[in-house]
Amino acid sequence: MEKDIENNKYLVSFLEYLKYQKNYSDYTIISYKNDIVEYLEYISREALDFKDIEYGDIRFYLMYLKEEKKDNNSSIDRKLSALRGFYKYLANEKVVKSNPFGLVSGPKKEKKLPRYFEYNELEELFNVPDRNDPLGQRDLLLLELLYATGVRVGELTSIKVKDIDLSSRSILVLGKGNKERIVTYGDYCSEAISNYLNDGYIRLNTLNQEYLFLNKNGGVLTERGVRYILDQIIKQTSLNKNISPHMLRHSFATHLLNEGCDLLTVQKLLGHESIKATQIYTHVTTDRLKEVYYSSFPRAKKDD
Repeated sequence: MEKDIENNKYLVSFLEYLKYQKNYSDYTIISYKNDIVEYLEYISREALDFKDIEYGDIRFYLMYLKEEKKDNNSSIDRKLSALRGFYKYLANEKVVKSNPFGLVSGPKKEKKLPRYFEYNELEELFNVPDRNDPLGQRDLLLLELLYATGVRVGELTSIKVKDIDLSSRSILVLGKGNKERIVTYGDYCSEAISNYLNDGYIRLNTLNQEYLFLNKNGGVLTERGVRYILDQIIKQTSLNKNISPHMLRHSFATHLLNEGCDLLTVQKLLGHESIKATQIYTHVTTDRLKEVYYSSFPRAKKDD
């Protein structure tokens, strides 16, 4: 039954739409697929027709996720988002009359503040890769680019060598919704790019690839591969925390704001469509602002 559901022509068509028209990453598409397959299996067991779902059916499904699957609010919200997108697509294709998930809201969840690295923690990460080894040069550049530019992991793995302008220290990246933007980088990242392109990249590129980041076999490095590399790097440090590509993106944004960069500029650098997505970083920097205030404003503290 599971195989039949995975081969559902509407699901296959939707996933192709996400890949080729929406330019979603493989990682996101797999997540969508898993969530929708789980839902289709549920309605199959309940003898329901996915083309004829009503509000009451959805409420029972949410109860199933909460009480039987023991899903947390975040997982339920993610699954609702996937199904909302799926049925919106079906409605646009005239497969269903309307989107039954359009007005369904998920459980309220606390907004988590972005996790980021302090400057000294980043230094420890940067000290791990071996500068004389091709994979070490690649890994250092991976760290430098994620932090120096704030690019998403999907944007990182999509960078081609031709996208890099060494003279202006800028890179053309392909972001969400197939939108291009230019990101810039500084001295440390520039040095890492030069070392990798002049040595490690040449030795790794046995298959004549055009992409910047390659695996040990000469193939294109995947998003999953990036996450694995970061996991291996942090294991070689004294840091007692998890790591993800997005944490380096969060660090980039948080440190810019800490040093006085305005919110609108950070929004543009991150490639956020709405400034609302960027505003979450202002909560993170409150402590830093207080620190600057008390150290800089003459009437912040009374002399003893």
